[in-house]
Formats: sequence, C-alpha cells, structure tokens
Amino acid sequence: MTGTAHPDTLFLGGRIWTQDPDRPWAQALAATGGRITAVGDDADLGGTAGPATRVVDLGGRFVVPGLVDGHIHLNLGGSQSRWELPVSPDADLDGVLAAVRDWARDLPQDAWVVGGIVNSGVLAAADADASVVARLDEAAGGRPVLLRDVSMHNRWVSTAALQAMGLDRTSADPEGGHLGRTPDGSLSGVLEEMASALAEEAFARAVPDPAARTLGSLEEAVRVANSFGITSVQDAATTPAPVEALRTLEDEGRLTLRVVTSAPVRPFLEASVVGDELVAELRRHRSELVRPDFVKVVLDGVPMTRTTALLAPYRCHHHHDEPEYGELYWQQDELVEQVAHCYDLGIGAKFHATGDASVRAVLDAVETVRAERGPGPRFQIAHTEYVDPADLPRFAALGVVADASPYIWYPGVVQDAVAGEITEELLAASWPVRDLVESGAVVAAGSDWPCVLPTPDPWTGLQTLVTRRNVDPAVPGTLNPGQAVDVATALTAFTSAPAEAAGLGEEAGRLRPGFSADLAVLDRNLFEVPVEEIHRTVVLQTWFRGELAHEEVGERVPQEVG
Repeated sequence: MTGTAHPDTLFLGGRIWTQDPDRPWAQALAATGGRITAVGDDADLGGTAGPATRVVDLGGRFVVPGLVDGHIHLNLGGSQSRWELPVSPDADLDGVLAAVRDWARDLPQDAWVVGGIVNSGVLAAADADASVVARLDEAAGGRPVLLRDVSMHNRWVSTAALQAMGLDRTSADPEGGHLGRTPDGSLSGVLEEMASALAEEAFARAVPDPAARTLGSLEEAVRVANSFGITSVQDAATTPAPVEALRTLEDEGRLTLRVVTSAPVRPFLEASVVGDELVAELRRHRSELVRPDFVKVVLDGVPMTRTTALLAPYRCHHHHDEPEYGELYWQQDELVEQVAHCYDLGIGAKFHATGDASVRAVLDAVETVRAERGPGPRFQIAHTEYVDPADLPRFAALGVVADASPYIWYPGVVQDAVAGEITEELLAASWPVRDLVESGAVVAAGSDWPCVLPTPDPWTGLQTLVTRRNVDPAVPGTLNPGQAVDVATALTAFTSAPAEAAGLGEEAGRLRPGFSADLAVLDRNLFEVPVEEIHRTVVLQTWFRGELAHEEVGERVPQEVG
C-alpha cells in the first residue's frame, strides 16, 4: 500500500482483468484519492479497510478497466441522443419518411426536424427522382429537415432547409462539397462533405439557446458513455462550445469522463474556427479532465460517395469516362508541413484517411518528418479500412496508431453500400486488424458515435473484432475473417491501446497502482461466455476516479458492505 494507511475504497471478491502484464488477474483493488493504491487477492487486501473505508463486494463479478473510446463525437452523439429524431440505418425511404412524419406531427411549424441515421440508399433515391424531396417536404409538413447519413459526412435536407441555407437550383457547389441534383437539374436535398456544413450552420442559427443545448448534449453524452463502461474518450473533431460545456461540467463536479480533444485544422462540418486559432482557444480550457492535445486532419471522404482516396480505381458505373480514384484533399508537401507543424506545437494529430492512397500519404509524410526530427508527437490514422500490404509494417516502424472502428466493418447496410463502389478484391482485404497487431502496431478501437450505430456500444464492436460478423445472425457473411483477433486482443483495443494512443497510457486503460481508479463491473465474464453473446453484455457499474458514475437499475449489482 502507498499513501494513507487505509484506502478510501476497497473492491473485494471480483474476477478482475487488469490489463497489467505484471499481474493480469486479481480479486481485489484498493483506491485512495481517485487512484489505485494496491491490486491483489482478497487475503492480501481484505484486512486493510479502516473505519471510513467504503468496501464494495463484487460478488464474483467480472471487472475490466474503464473502457477508452478512441474515436467519438461527443456533441453530435449527445445531441442526437437527447434532442433529435432517431432513425435506424436499416430504414428504407418509406421508413425514414414515416419517422419524420411522426416526429414532426407535434412540432411548431417553424421547428427543424433534425436526426439520423439514414443509409446511402435513401440519399441515392433522392438524387434519382425529383419527387423524393417533395415527399420529405410533405412528411415534415413543410418544416426544415436535416438528416445525417451513416458516415456523418453527408446530409439530406428538405426544401425549407435549402431555402434557409440560401440555395436554389442555380447555386454552385461549395468548396470541398457537392450539392446533389436530380436528373432535371433541381436540388435533391442531398449534401456531400462540406456542403453539409451549410445545413449545420443554418440549423445552428435557428437554435434559441445554443449554449444550453450544447450543455445538455454533453451531459447526455457523458451519461451514455458511462452506461457502457467508458471512462475516457478521444473526441475526433472538437470545437470551442463543447469544450466550454465540458469545463462547466468539470467545474461543477459532474464530468465523469476524461476527454482528449482533436481540433480541426481546416473547415470541417460544424467547425467555424479552425487551425492554430482553434488550437489556442482549446488550450485555454485545458484542465485535468479536458486535454486539447490533438489536431484533426481530414485527407479524404468516405467510400460510399467515392471520395475515399484509393490506389486502384472504383468500380465502373458506366457513366464516367475515366477511372475514379477519389481525391486527396492535401498536397503531399502541405501534409509534410502539417506534420512538422505538429512537432512545433507539441501536439498530436488524428488523420482521417479511409483509403489506401490516403493512408500511404500520411505514412509518407510522417516518415519524412520523423527522419528529419526524430521521435515526436503521437499520430493516429482513423478508419484504417484499406491498407496496402506494403504499408502494414510502417505503422509500428513509424509509431503511427491504427484507429479502427469495428462498428463499421461487419456485414450490414454500411458494407452493402461500400461494396457497390469498390472492387471485390479491396473489400475482401479490408480492415487488416490482425496483420496490424502482429506487426507490432497499436490498434485502438473507437465507436465513431453517432456514426452507424445510435450508441457507442463497445460490446458490439468488441464481438465484431473477434467474429468479423454482424451480431444479428440473420445477416449472413463475414468480412475478411482471417483478420479476426481473440478476446484479449479485442479488449486491449478498447482499454490500454486507445489510452496509449491518446496520451493517457500512464493513467487509464489498466488497473495497476498509480493509475486512475476507473473500472467497469460486467454481468458476464467475456472470456467464458460464447463469443456470440458478448454484444449482450450489460455494465452493472462504472467507477470513475474511485467514485460511482453509473449503476444499472434493476440488475443485481455489487453491494457496499460494512
């Protein structure tokens, strides 16, 4: 024991997976001042309780370190969960329109209908037929509508929303974006990439109290994250308002989540202030729990809209004269300059690079700067969907993290949309997680919430890492099954690996003396249940810095004794 003679809190009788290579399993933990002071067996620690020690009987429950979500959008996710229309990504056009109609029925006439998630097929239907946006207008009763797609890079809006954005059929595409058009040249309401920012800005102007909405969204995001055992996150694209809300929660003692932020360096959807100005603004809010330690660099788009940058061409759709490879948003010299600037700022970078061409561009830039300046900031490549085999060993060699999103890759609506655009060979080789792990790379999992799924549920993602299948047995098929990993590796991807990737490797992601007392108590032992049942896992309790942050109502939960 270190510190005081008696711990503040003593956890006994557990089956604790510590993720500490020096002691992988334990029965008991002691914590004081929010930090773990001892890890051992009941016989070792049971006698250390003092008169004021809180003793928690884990009752044989399985315990893991507090999970770390390496890629999340807190404000968007919390906003969707608390305020917005929920739409299943499996819903077809009729299902989306029915959901909009039901939601809009009791809204004021000037209120916006905002929500998601809609799949790519719905957006394609809107582009193909001018009557589809008219059906959206009718369903919403003429109200402005803003629906986000599964990638969160694209939007579908109504005619009233287009008018609020100041757009009509004569409008040109904004820089970095595209306005969808029907065959007759009219606007379909589909907005790709930076065109989506116009819709978000128009909606933001209509919010009567933006600060209150943002605070409520962050409260909800923290609650949802804690309910899944998540105690640390890396927000993937951060702006000042959410950081101010997080600091308010922290100052009021209500922030039960450690947040590493990522400041966009160029205009990006809801980010109006970017680059060094944004970095300086976020650094002004730095605190114990809010860490503005990364920038966000977007190199390409998403495969569903053929904006992912690839080394080999997309499938031919017989309406393009030349092969399509996607487009890199950065010149290579610009990218090298940005990497070097991270060294100057002493700040890491999360690179959105969804294609093998964009992945290579990042690795080339990092290699150039590392060769000149040596080891330096942490760099992550988000959504390592497609990696050329020659580039796989470069992640470990260059100290670049593979930021994976297991919610995206299993068979379902997202992969169906992707399969229609890229070659069978590329799809079959996608998400090379096992190869990356075996090469020595750090593979960090993140939910990308609210993309794809309505929650940041780690257990669905964890199961998928192991099975490479949809958790719904009715959905057939596997995706590159040779890249499956075991349960321990998958758990590592949700605990110590994303902690290390985000610069939290000395305080989160493991249960060992000196680390934060962050832990999740589960209703099942993930190493003993059939792997197909992992997605059903329930978090009975989440503890953050030695304090209870979440407790599942109605379940048999660990009890305080004595």
